[in-house]
Amino acid sequence: MGDMQGTEIEVEATNMAHGGESVARLDGRVIFVADAIPGERLRVRVTDDSKPKFWRADTVEVLDASPHRVPHIWAEASVDRDPAQRPGGADYGHIALGQQRVLKAQVLTESLARMAKVDRTVDVEALPGPTDGTGWRTRERLHVAADGSIGPYAARSHRVVAVADLPLAVDRVRDLAPLRESMPGVKSVQVLAPSLGDGARLVIDEQKPTVIRERVGMREFRVDDTGFWQVHAAAAETLTAAVQDAIDPTLFDEKAANLDLYGGVGLLAAAVGDRFGHGVRITTVESDARATEHAAENLADWLGAAVITERVERWARSLADVSASERTRLAAGTVILDPPRSGAGAEVLGAITTVAPAQIVYVSCDPVAFARDVALLAEAGYQLVGLRAFDLFPHTHHVEAVGSFQRA
Repeated sequence: MGDMQGTEIEVEATNMAHGGESVARLDGRVIFVADAIPGERLRVRVTDDSKPKFWRADTVEVLDASPHRVPHIWAEASVDRDPAQRPGGADYGHIALGQQRVLKAQVLTESLARMAKVDRTVDVEALPGPTDGTGWRTRERLHVAADGSIGPYAARSHRVVAVADLPLAVDRVRDLAPLRESMPGVKSVQVLAPSLGDGARLVIDEQKPTVIRERVGMREFRVDDTGFWQVHAAAAETLTAAVQDAIDPTLFDEKAANLDLYGGVGLLAAAVGDRFGHGVRITTVESDARATEHAAENLADWLGAAVITERVERWARSLADVSASERTRLAAGTVILDPPRSGAGAEVLGAITTVAPAQIVYVSCDPVAFARDVALLAEAGYQLVGLRAFDLFPHTHHVEAVGSFQRA
């Protein structure tokens, strides 16, 4: 570390970076500042000066507040509290909700312009739920300190901090969360409230998974309580509709080799099937064996649905060896992509675009990875023809994008 660690300085935040921190500068050096809003003058404490090109800092005092600053949605994360004791998980909670969406849209727009040379404005759409952006998390992961106390991690650390409430959680999760209990010897506690069933449940550490059921519209999905499912109570239904809308029906061929990559328990493959009928052929590829086991049951309505358990990167390499007839079916196909935060990347996108599908629908939870992949798709001849963004994670910096791509 350098000699600025712990030093307090005055700075002005100029814009919002991807990751939830504002950007400030001191003598030409970039400083990423937590708990700030662009336009504010702040007293900040340097927390990391180890990098030559940028530092990190926590806001200690707001000297000139933005008109968009509001009391933090989570009392314990307030700027009045010692930064080391502020819980993570609500890094936009001090910003008025409408302005949060403006900033998220800017981050997505600026990422596309910088990395993909794409000029595209987008509105971040709200999901159904409380209008103040609380009460949406159906899953909360809490951690247990050495003394057995339970709470979230402090922001940007692995230190457990005490909180009185979980304002982003749905009521059933808030009611069951063991915030005042002690569980010595336990590492983590997940509290979740499936959409089917009356109550919430606790998952202690990585215990043997139990199957729960989630409802999306009129359809039910089997999923492990330890497995992946969208966290926002309205997210699965929102993404189902968004993916259905993003597919150009004039380019869709139900008998083609349609693909659902990083398919999980089959949510988006089912969205395609429900949009285009029971004759749809679609193959979902997912690395988690328990998830594909559930996907096989969740997609049983479609005789043409196939489920493959394999890492998408490895499976994509096999596309180079397909027969001429299969290549024709792939070229007529629609590809749905819902990769992890790191994005699909060059290897997967290169393999997909080599077989030249009719259209690609890309669901992204990271604007920078998405913008990088928009550029890769453009190089391969695929143009971004549609883009929507959704506020799946209110009071955090995260934003979900759904992009549609067609051959240019």
